[in-house]
Amino acid sequence: MMWCRRWLGCRHQVIVQDPSFLDDNEEKIVDGAMEAVVEENKKAMAPAARSASVAASRIGVCVTSRSSAASSLLIQKCACFLVASEVEQTYIMIKPDGVQRGLVGEIISRFEKKGFLLKGLKLFQCPKDLAQEHYKDLKERPFFPNLIDYITSGPVVCMAWEGDGVVASARKLIGATNPLQAEPGTIRGDLAVQTGRNVVHGSDSPDNGKREIGLWFKEGELAQWESVQTPWLIE
Repeated sequence: MMWCRRWLGCRHQVIVQDPSFLDDNEEKIVDGAMEAVVEENKKAMAPAARSASVAASRIGVCVTSRSSAASSLLIQKCACFLVASEVEQTYIMIKPDGVQRGLVGEIISRFEKKGFLLKGLKLFQCPKDLAQEHYKDLKERPFFPNLIDYITSGPVVCMAWEGDGVVASARKLIGATNPLQAEPGTIRGDLAVQTGRNVVHGSDSPDNGKREIGLWFKEGELAQWESVQTPWLIE
C-alpha cells in the first residue's frame, strides 16, 4: 500500500510494509500523517532526504498529534516510513547539429534509459531574440555572434526532464563542454568532436533549469503525468 503526493517539488511517499494490518480508519491516519509532515516541511524547509528511523519517528509524532490511541496501535502493527526526495527539472536541448545528424532518438534514449521523466518535447525553430536571452550570460564573449547564428541555423529539440538530482546527473550524461575532453560513454564523448558542434545543451543548475524551461516552453506545454516505472526506480 502506498500513498504518493507532490508538494513544493518534493515527492513524498508513505509506505506501509504490511498493509493487511491496516483497517480503513488507520489508512486515513497514515494519509493524514503524511499531509502533516509535508506541511511541516513547507515551514521548516526540511532536507530532501531522511533516514528511515528519523522519518518513522516523524510519522509517529504527526499521528500522535491527531490521535494518540490510534498512533500507538499503528506503530505496533506496522512499520511506516517517509521517503522524501528532491525532484528537479532540467532543460535539455538538442542543438541544430544533433538534429541534422539524426541523433535525436539516440540522445533521448540516454535520458529515458537513465530513468528520468520526460515532461516536455518539441521540435522548434529558435528565433534570434530567444537565443540571445538564453545565452545572455555569454553576451560579452567574442564567440557570442557565432553562437547565436549556430543555434538559429536550424531546428532544435526542446526537452524538459524531471527526476531526483536530474540537473547534475544530466550534466554527467552529457559530458564536458569540449567533446575531446568528454569521457567515453557520455553523449559528447561518443557523438561529438568539437566544442562549437557539441550537439546538446543541459541546464547547469536547478535555478537555471526552471528559468530555461520557462523560456522555451509556454504555460500548459508540459505534460503532467507519472510513469509506471517509478516504483522500480525509487524506493
